[in-house]
Amino acid sequence: MNKKIDSKLVRLYLYTGLGYLILYSFGEFFEYRDTFVRRVINSIFLISYLTILNYILFEKILRLFRWPCKNNQRAFFFLFIAILFYTFGLYGWRQLWIELGIYIDYAPKHTFLKGVAIHSQFSIACIIFFTIVRNIYNNIRLREKNNQLRIEKKEAELNYLKAQTNPHFLFNTLNNIYSLARDKNDLAPESILRLSKILRFMLYEIGKDFITIDDELKIISDYVALEKLRYDDSLLVTLNTNIEISKQAIPPLLLIPLVENAFKHGVSETRTRPFVDINLEVKQQQLLFTVKNSIEETTTAQEVKENIGLSNLRKQLALLYKDYDLTVGHEKAVFTSTLRINLASNV
Repeated sequence: MNKKIDSKLVRLYLYTGLGYLILYSFGEFFEYRDTFVRRVINSIFLISYLTILNYILFEKILRLFRWPCKNNQRAFFFLFIAILFYTFGLYGWRQLWIELGIYIDYAPKHTFLKGVAIHSQFSIACIIFFTIVRNIYNNIRLREKNNQLRIEKKEAELNYLKAQTNPHFLFNTLNNIYSLARDKNDLAPESILRLSKILRFMLYEIGKDFITIDDELKIISDYVALEKLRYDDSLLVTLNTNIEISKQAIPPLLLIPLVENAFKHGVSETRTRPFVDINLEVKQQQLLFTVKNSIEETTTAQEVKENIGLSNLRKQLALLYKDYDLTVGHEKAVFTSTLRINLASNV
């Protein structure tokens, strides 16, 4: 009974009481036009009393009941007291204001019990109205809570996937630098410089929900340049873009797993004529990202096995978008990854 008062609930009951007053007065307007204003004043006193009583009933007394019904004597006692206030109490409240000369008695010939019975009906109608409104409010709050829980769950899953993807991406990049340093390649300092740019991006941008496609392309370009340091001029890398709005927002590092996959599991294992062909097209919020890379041609059909990067990408897409498609496959000596996203279908 001493639970802290919720200001939102207080406002709900005040607005509900006002709504009931308007609804009840609307009916009286057509039946008692001559005394309508005075009857509205009478109703204000009655409904104010019932609004407070309904708040106590729904938010305090009914919350005392537990299932199964064990040791509910205290709750039933308060419920009995509430019934007295809804019946005799309401009639007594009316009589108080009549004695003060503010409330006009339009039924002076009614006996005490008749008056109690009439006002008990008024109480029941008011309880029903408040019950309907309270249930609607509960359903709305429940849906809001469920939506919030879904959002929090989605954010937790996304953060977990990022926590997996980012170290995986960084680990692969450090491996590239290690191979250059091990061979005492003069390009090692330049690779460290490019790595610092990538780390800076990850430090300041990765925490955002969205970045521009321009920023995503910059990190892809830096990663491609870092990868190319490991290869001689035999590696052919092309990056083609056709972007309608360069400031279009996408989640950070969403496209990089496909590029990373092309180098780590394609080019690095290709002995002749290695290549990576990257194409990005964004028109009318429809994103099409295609990455083709060379692989060693085999005579036997092999099943495509997805690594951590591709697996996490699929999970992120499922959490972020309703309309998307990611396909990977190979034909002869070419591996193709195709990502299509309706950017307007963001969850």
